[in-house]
Amino acid sequence: MQNQITASNSAPTPLETLFADLPIDCEKLSPLARFLLLPEGAPYQLINGELVMTPAPIPVHQLIVMELAMAMTLFVRKQQCGHVFIALLDVYFDDDNILQPDILFIERAREHIIGKKMIEAAPDFIVEVLSPGTARYDLEEKYRVYEQGGVREYWIVDPDKKNIDVLVSTDGRFIQRETVSGAGLARSTVLPGFSVQAASIFP
Repeated sequence: MQNQITASNSAPTPLETLFADLPIDCEKLSPLARFLLLPEGAPYQLINGELVMTPAPIPVHQLIVMELAMAMTLFVRKQQCGHVFIALLDVYFDDDNILQPDILFIERAREHIIGKKMIEAAPDFIVEVLSPGTARYDLEEKYRVYEQGGVREYWIVDPDKKNIDVLVSTDGRFIQRETVSGAGLARSTVLPGFSVQAASIFP
């Protein structure tokens, strides 16, 4: 059957082009089924049942991600307490939400959730670095998915303000533990003993 997703009176979107040659009617598939048809490396997240294209990050975003991810990785390797990953890596929360956090940590006791193709449950600790094209999702939609999905700690890094918001889960809700900037230290509760000076991660 010819795919019916492409509108006849307008140019196809990048997403429609991805599905154009498939011998199925993608409009009849569930959001999860459509997501699983995407080719490896396709820049999409499934957010509240919608396939959302993720723009390529800007250089300052990547510099911050790498600085913080390296600090976390060195600590985790020394402690032998789990695994640190960076985007692009799919994380399954439910059939309507498969997200790609900038940085995530999974405790060694939960490494069974590391699947062959994606992380199969909520990580213990997630970091998102805000970018103009994705900040709304990090602060709203993805925030709620992380909160409801059982993420225990969430850091939101703001390159413009040069600060780090540290949020921890308490009774199923994120509570802002601290906001740090400059010489201040952001301290993790999920990774006891891990801290990072805010100024050290910003270029």
